Amino acid sequence: MNDTTTTGTSGAAPASSYYQRHIFFCLNERPNGEACCGQHGAQAAFERCKVLVKEAGLSGPGKVRVNKAGCLDRCAGAPVAVVYPEAVWYTYVDASDIEEIFHSHLQNGQVVERLLLPPDVGH
Repeated sequence: MNDTTTTGTSGAAPASSYYQRHIFFCLNERPNGEACCGQHGAQAAFERCKVLVKEAGLSGPGKVRVNKAGCLDRCAGAPVAVVYPEAVWYTYVDASDIEEIFHSHLQNGQVVERLLLPPDVGH
């Protein structure tokens, strides 16, 4: 029986995955003034990540996808992003954090420990 969920030694996307890595940025805005990612530069972070991925030639099937997301229900850690298939949750402050997530995790598969969102941080 073949295991279609492993990446093997090539680092290629798992056979069951369309992208090797998929990052979702919460861009949610709450008009009532409650905490939300949209108040913390999430749009700019999303746009910076897309540029980095495109410039590196990493966009497309079998590579990296950068997506907008609505509320990911982790508002207390805003702003947040999550990388799949690893299900690694990040919080970030500025463009240099996004560049570190890109270079370390999206490009090289190494989690950025210092930017991890604590597992108990929720709404």
